[in-house]
Amino acid sequence: MTALLSLRDVTKTFFNDGFAVEVLHGVTLDIEAGEFVAIIGQSGSGKSTLMNILGCLDQPTSGDYRIDGEPVSDFETDELAALRRRTFGFVFQSYNLIPTASARENVEVPAIYAGLPARDRQERAEGLLQSLRLGDRLDHRPNQLSGGQQQRVSIARALMNGGRVILADEPTGALDSQSGEEVMLLLRKMHQDGHTIILITHSREVAEAADRLIEIRDGRIVSDRARKPRPSSEAAAGLHAAGKEGSAAIADISEAIKMALRALHANLFRTVLTLLGIVIGVGSVVAMLAIGTGAQNSVLDRISSMGSDLLLVRPNMANFRGTGQPVTLIPSDADAILTVPNVSFAVPEMTSSVTLRSGNIDYQTTANGTVPDFPRAKSWSVASGEFINADDMDTYAPVAVLGQTVAKTLFPDGGNPLGQYVLVNKIPFQVIGVMSEMGASAGGNDQDDVILVPLSTGSMRLFGQRNVRTITVQVEDAAAIDQTQEAVQALLNERHKAEDTQITNMSSVREAFTETSNTMKLFLGSVAAISLLVGGIGVMNIMLVSVRERTREIGVRMATGARRRDILLQFLIEALVVSAIGGAIGVVLGLSVGGLAQAFGMPVSFTIGPVALAFACSFLTGLVFGYLPARNASHLQPAVALGAD
Repeated sequence: MTALLSLRDVTKTFFNDGFAVEVLHGVTLDIEAGEFVAIIGQSGSGKSTLMNILGCLDQPTSGDYRIDGEPVSDFETDELAALRRRTFGFVFQSYNLIPTASARENVEVPAIYAGLPARDRQERAEGLLQSLRLGDRLDHRPNQLSGGQQQRVSIARALMNGGRVILADEPTGALDSQSGEEVMLLLRKMHQDGHTIILITHSREVAEAADRLIEIRDGRIVSDRARKPRPSSEAAAGLHAAGKEGSAAIADISEAIKMALRALHANLFRTVLTLLGIVIGVGSVVAMLAIGTGAQNSVLDRISSMGSDLLLVRPNMANFRGTGQPVTLIPSDADAILTVPNVSFAVPEMTSSVTLRSGNIDYQTTANGTVPDFPRAKSWSVASGEFINADDMDTYAPVAVLGQTVAKTLFPDGGNPLGQYVLVNKIPFQVIGVMSEMGASAGGNDQDDVILVPLSTGSMRLFGQRNVRTITVQVEDAAAIDQTQEAVQALLNERHKAEDTQITNMSSVREAFTETSNTMKLFLGSVAAISLLVGGIGVMNIMLVSVRERTREIGVRMATGARRRDILLQFLIEALVVSAIGGAIGVVLGLSVGGLAQAFGMPVSFTIGPVALAFACSFLTGLVFGYLPARNASHLQPAVALGAD
């Protein structure tokens, strides 16, 4: 009959700073199903190393180890995990319970990695704990349990997946005598139920409870004697069949998230500090892009309100610098431009600073001499009264149209300015209209702080010159605006016998501004991304610390059947949970900052794109910076992890 566990000439050598230390020297041993075996030896004798090899927590340096006749050396890492999950249950001297989990949750751990449904594993865990007189301690954490109770929880955990072979490493070493006796009675009962019990101890008194006593000294078995005949293996065969059921499923994602939240809550202050970097980064991205997009849209709206089918003609001042020649852009140039094909209108303007007086109120503002097509050119409507007409131009009429700021300043009591006279540089002008409110320009200037007069009147009576500041030209077909611009420029060059004007294409201005603002938004986003990078480094730091602090927990999870990818997934999910929480808080913070800026009158534009991008970046940050710590955790050796301080 094939032995359940069989070792042939097994050795184990550890390497420390280049020095080889052989701990086991050619151990040969068979353990049959259903036996109760005690392996006794003093500290340093090699008994714990032997237990690790028997439980597939470590592998021999040489020799052959078989379970049910199958050579363990042929198994891959995940196959060893599955073997531990369906075959072994571990009871440790220091209990090795997960401190952040309740008694029931600790017992459930092996079933999570076996893929048992949540309801089934909860019922089984509760049943095991009740059978061990811990039914009233289901939701207690390890620090709320006595040593004996914690050891009973670890026994329940060892039985969770069937526990065909129970490996008990000094199970009474940390207990008082009464608790120790209770644990030994439990082990005896488990043996009677068909479990194969392997007890590792240095106490001969404890070892005498076993049916077979194996003594190890200096890495060699020096005695092996059976105190009682081996019991029938029928019960053990039943356990063998049960142990294979439902043993090949991945860990539950929702359970991994719950474990992540428990771990993060256990170190709340450190978690908050880690979240801070993510929160600031995401909040900065959302707020900066919302404000930047709002400012861009505001300026583009103003440019659009002027029309993308406009040309702005101005004197080319650079050509007159130091020459003493006058600027030659004059009102008749606008009339000439109207003859160019594809031109809808041409509006000349000239401006000057003036002083207004109404009653006892003096006010300094800008006077703009213009023509009847001005409202069309500026997309600026008249709120009350009427605008300048052709008769006003022809008769040099002293009439004026007020901007909202000027109207409110000169007539503060809400009086109707229409028909009233105001002095413009001591010359009386009759108010015939008030423009609608335009607000601030892209440069922040108040567009409503202006008085509009006929160009002919202003040129003669206010400005003292014939030259105009600009001519606004609208084209009929925006698709041919470039050709029209070239034609207008050629016309002016011919009229002036020099290239003394420059033309600005508003569609090109819009494109240039859009390109510039996009570059600025990219810059702002890059600055905010630095915060995300800092936050990502914080996530990596906390996860590296977490792996180091929880090395023993990782060992326990591996001992209970967790595969490398289960450990990798768990720690990746922890990093992602931190980043997701930080991202969500950051989004709320960014939206709040944007809302506050909007309340103070700043242009803000909230769109789903930047919010989704910022949150996705925070999630990606957790994935990238959490991978290395998670990978380190998944590559720990179970025996090394369990032996960590």
